[in-house]
Amino acid sequence: MIAKRTHWLHKLGPGLLFAGAAIGVSHLVQSTRAGADFGFGLIWALVLIHIVKYPFFQIGPRYATATGESLLDGYKKLGNGVLVAYFILNLATMFTIQAAVTIVTAGLAANLFGITTNPVIWSSIITVICFALLVIGKYKLLDSLMKLIIITLTISTIIALIVASINSQTTINYAQILPKGTVEVGFLIAFLGWMPAPLDVSIWQSLWAIEKQKDKTCEFNTQQAIFDFNIGFIGALIIGIFFVALGALVMYHTNETFSNSAVVFSQQLINLYTKTLGDGMYIFIAAAAFTTMFSTTITTLDASPRAMTKTIELLTNNNFKHAYWFWISFLAIGTIAILLFFMSEMGVLIKIATVLSFLTAPFFAIINFILISGKNTPQAWRPTLQFKVLSYIGIVFLIGFSGWYLSSL
Repeated sequence: MIAKRTHWLHKLGPGLLFAGAAIGVSHLVQSTRAGADFGFGLIWALVLIHIVKYPFFQIGPRYATATGESLLDGYKKLGNGVLVAYFILNLATMFTIQAAVTIVTAGLAANLFGITTNPVIWSSIITVICFALLVIGKYKLLDSLMKLIIITLTISTIIALIVASINSQTTINYAQILPKGTVEVGFLIAFLGWMPAPLDVSIWQSLWAIEKQKDKTCEFNTQQAIFDFNIGFIGALIIGIFFVALGALVMYHTNETFSNSAVVFSQQLINLYTKTLGDGMYIFIAAAAFTTMFSTTITTLDASPRAMTKTIELLTNNNFKHAYWFWISFLAIGTIAILLFFMSEMGVLIKIATVLSFLTAPFFAIINFILISGKNTPQAWRPTLQFKVLSYIGIVFLIGFSGWYLSSL
């Protein structure tokens, strides 16, 4: 029995990496703020965006394991223009996204470990640690580390939620809300844009699935890949609901104004939780928050360089031996540079990255659907009628919602 459980856990990988990448700013910051500002009123949006984006994320591991190539290889078959568009978009947002997740992780580390409250110093330390882990252990260590992180995150979050439910004096109102004001609509767009993650993370999924298939100690076929993805995807949804619930139970009607400073925000967040749940819950709240953000920081630091390396190889028809190490070094240095010289503009940069993620979602949704439906995909793994219907609904929703946002500007 133990051997079977170990074997089952060993087969999991890219799906948990998806959860690690997804459960970050969108959950800890955006979901918590959704609960703090709207109570349980935006649960509908959280569930809806997961349903809408599901088929396009699932296409990543499905296509990769069914064809033996990444989505980027598929994009190449559709023309270099698609790859160039992805390259430009990724280059425009990768540093901002990495800086955003790193600075929040740094703020939590400063509150959890002390030493210094300087977010740039902590960001540098975290970046160096993540860089070293990826250089030394590569994908295999990331795969193993993420299992531990997700287990820690899940347990600590569940404990915090149970205690919050017991201690909360708030009357729970499950009425759903449709934001109407400009500020509220803007928040909803940001909330959905990175929830559970930008759609280009499907590309990361396909690259991780290819890496997982190189592990000859376990079988990772298409059926297993979809099961693995579903575990990570459903886990991200459940953790998202947990964080909305925590925000609603602990912060709703507190009139707390959150600081834009990562260190101060982190302290406010932890203080609000411990004020309601008790100082004894500090370690669980801190552990849940820090593991949430650390998992995102290390997975994004691996994924963007991996995607850029593959894109360059496909565009130039050359294999560059040390390209991954160039891109991961470039991203690490660029992230620290942004935090050193553009800290005051971080709010604007993050907003741009978030909005771009949402407005480009229809592009990735359509391209991914074309690939999985095309002749390059084995017939057995092409979309079923139900999958097609869900995909069409998703594409229409993403286009319509993007138009609604643009019209509200």
